[in-house]
Amino acid sequence: MLRLERQPQDSRLMAWCSPLLAIALTLAAGALLFAVLGHKPLESLYEFFLGGVKDIYSVGELGVKVTPILLCAVGLVLCYRANVWNIGAEGQFIAGALCAGMAALAGLDIDTPWYAVVIMLAGMLGGMIWAGIAAWLKTHFACNEILTTIMLNYVAYNLLQYGVHGPLKDPQGFNFPESAMFNDNHLLPVILEGTRLHGGILIAAVAVIAVVLLLRYTHLGFKITVLGRDASAATFAGFGSKQLTWIVLLACGGLAGLAGAGEVDGPIGQLTPYISSGYGYAAIIVVFLGRQQPVGAVLASILLGLTYLGGETSQIKLGLPVSLTELFQGMLLFFLLACDLFIGYRLRWIPRVHPA
Repeated sequence: MLRLERQPQDSRLMAWCSPLLAIALTLAAGALLFAVLGHKPLESLYEFFLGGVKDIYSVGELGVKVTPILLCAVGLVLCYRANVWNIGAEGQFIAGALCAGMAALAGLDIDTPWYAVVIMLAGMLGGMIWAGIAAWLKTHFACNEILTTIMLNYVAYNLLQYGVHGPLKDPQGFNFPESAMFNDNHLLPVILEGTRLHGGILIAAVAVIAVVLLLRYTHLGFKITVLGRDASAATFAGFGSKQLTWIVLLACGGLAGLAGAGEVDGPIGQLTPYISSGYGYAAIIVVFLGRQQPVGAVLASILLGLTYLGGETSQIKLGLPVSLTELFQGMLLFFLLACDLFIGYRLRWIPRVHPA
């Protein structure tokens, strides 16, 4: 019979092969799913992953999807490297978007394009405040950050719903639950002509570079890594775990808040009930798929961005529901976790011994 047993040491080869194997298994399962639904598997997979990227506009749309995912993911890299399990990037994204939206609505009469900086800073502050709640609960009351950040996601979502259905609703919007459109001068500039790709992608690129430099070349990055690998060793070395918890959660919240601000001050241009398509949750998959490395998160963000475009393309060309995006993301996470199990464990065949 087969038995799962612990290996003497973790397999470094499997640690890097696991994402590739998970992607291959996801493609295989996706092909089987398309076949069951009566579609040609290979053609359908092509349409799902690459069919939506055919011209400069669709490339820009991919960038629009990748930007918020990448910003959230880079922040989560810091948290997970410190062994702080923040599941609340979605709530921090929404909180940032809500604060950025309030700042934008408060400055509708201000014509200077530099007011966009105020909007983005408001979004960053909103995300940091939301992450700070979880940090305070963890460091003062030892509350599990997994539970608190998940619950704060729903609180942020309902605050957004209250805002767009109540005090932030456009009085001239024919009773639709959305805010007034932001001042055009305040919107993030489009950086690729003929598309909706905005300056948020540059902010995401700077964030990636900053986190790479932080983790590789600074004492703070070293302390974050030590805390994640062995909390007792970090305490022995005098690295304050509470202080580092605050740092990584506030950094993650700030980046997720920037992502939310970029979304409402970029392609959307107003507050609506559905400013996020689950980017904060997708970022969790990105971090694990990218092996908790900022550069790996870039590649994984592109893959997850393709699933968002693929859901829209499959809905139009194949007549399938747009929820196919979430199905593929769920399969990818499932296979990734399953493959990651074999980093530290292995299957061993043990002959069954029959009694004499």
